[in-house]
Amino acid sequence: MPTVVLDANILVAAMLRGAGAARAALRACLRGCWQPVVGPALLSEYEGVLGRSELFVSSVLSAAQRNELLDDFLSRCRWVEVFYAWRPNLPDEADNHLIELAVAAQADAIVTRNLRDLTQGELRFPRFRVLTPEACLEAFPCPR
Repeated sequence: MPTVVLDANILVAAMLRGAGAARAALRACLRGCWQPVVGPALLSEYEGVLGRSELFVSSVLSAAQRNELLDDFLSRCRWVEVFYAWRPNLPDEADNHLIELAVAAQADAIVTRNLRDLTQGELRFPRFRVLTPEACLEAFPCPR
């Protein structure tokens, strides 16, 4: 089972849009096809982003439903402590925690829509790939 870091932008997209690759990626985690990981910084980002009600004006999910879905997702996650910071690495300092989590978890992939920023680091980590949800679903298929 591949180990993945699901960027917050994928979680938000999965809750905003109907069918789509972001939702399929979330579903792959919930079904046990992928092993998602989370650490303190990513959990804080998930909670912060999902707490922004203005982002979810067009969502069919209420705040309570979003929180329930987050809880369900987190119950499938493996908690990973990050003890070593790989900084400075990325152009956007706020994205470094994803790289650090992927390294600490020995992840296979970071699933994100932010390929541009996450692939421009000074340090290279061949253990994992930075993939869009579509590419990750192709690399690690999950039966529907």
